[in-house]
Amino acid sequence: MKRFDWPDRRDLALLHALQAGLPLVSRPYAVLGERVGYSEAEVIARLADWQSAGLIKRLGIIVRHRPLGYTANAMVVFDIPDERVRDVARILCRSPYVTLCYRRPRRGTDWPFNLFCMIHGRERRVVEAQIEELVGIAGIETLPRATLFSSRCFKQRGAHYRLSAETLPEPA
Repeated sequence: MKRFDWPDRRDLALLHALQAGLPLVSRPYAVLGERVGYSEAEVIARLADWQSAGLIKRLGIIVRHRPLGYTANAMVVFDIPDERVRDVARILCRSPYVTLCYRRPRRGTDWPFNLFCMIHGRERRVVEAQIEELVGIAGIETLPRATLFSSRCFKQRGAHYRLSAETLPEPA
C-alpha cells in the first residue's frame, strides 16, 4: 500500500465534488477538475493515489432503476452447498439478467441462504421466468431458495464523508 499525504483544500473539494456524483458527460474527470482547480490528469492521478493508499476501494455507479421503469426487482436467495457455491455463482454471474451476485454467511436455521442474486426487470412474470431459466442452467432446481420482490425503494446514494481542512491531521 502506498503512503498517502493527507488531502489539502483542493483534495477536499475534489472529494466533495465526487460525492455528488460524476457528471454525465464524455469526460467527467475534466469537469470535476474544472470545479476544484485540478486538470483532468490530476484528478485521475489523485483518485489513483487514493486507491493505492487504500482510502477508496472502487468507484461505482448507482442506477436509480425505478424511474427507468424497472419496478419488478427481485433478490433471489439460495442455499447452495458450500462446495458448489463458487461454481453456481459463476454461472449466475454470466447471465445478462443478473445485476448483483454475492455470497453471504448463513444466519442459522431461520436464514439458511448463502448466495444472493439480484434481477431488475420491468414485469414480474418476466423476472420469474428468468429466475426459472437461471435455476435450470445452474442445475439447482431442487435446492432451497426464496424470491423477494421489492415492495418499496430506499434512498440510494454513495459514500459521504464529513471532512474539512480544519479536522485533518497534520501531514507526517
